[in-house]
Amino acid sequence: KPLYEQGFILIPHLATLGWGVGPAGEITNIYPYFVVGVLHLISSAVLGFGGIYHSLIGPDTLEESFPFFGYDWRDKNKMTTILGIHLILLGLGSFLLVIKAMFVGGLYDTSAPG
Repeated sequence: KPLYEQGFILIPHLATLGWGVGPAGEITNIYPYFVVGVLHLISSAVLGFGGIYHSLIGPDTLEESFPFFGYDWRDKNKMTTILGIHLILLGLGSFLLVIKAMFVGGLYDTSAPG
């Protein structure tokens, strides 16, 4: 059965990168999926521990310790800078996907007949 009929939602999107997919479109190697899962677990653990640290132990405001990370919601320039940095990072990620699709192996279409 195809992945989408088995209830998988994100694995087909990961398969479009072509990692662990054989010539007939079958998943032949599950190690790349395992690595991606482990990276997501580690990232979420770091995010969770950071949230616990900052809510229980960390400083009330960051202006004293780290002035770069301190901000005021009314400061339009700082909010614009934060938004701009995020948009630039999203654009770089999109550009990397385009490079992968065009020059580094292409993308695998999971719904194409094969």
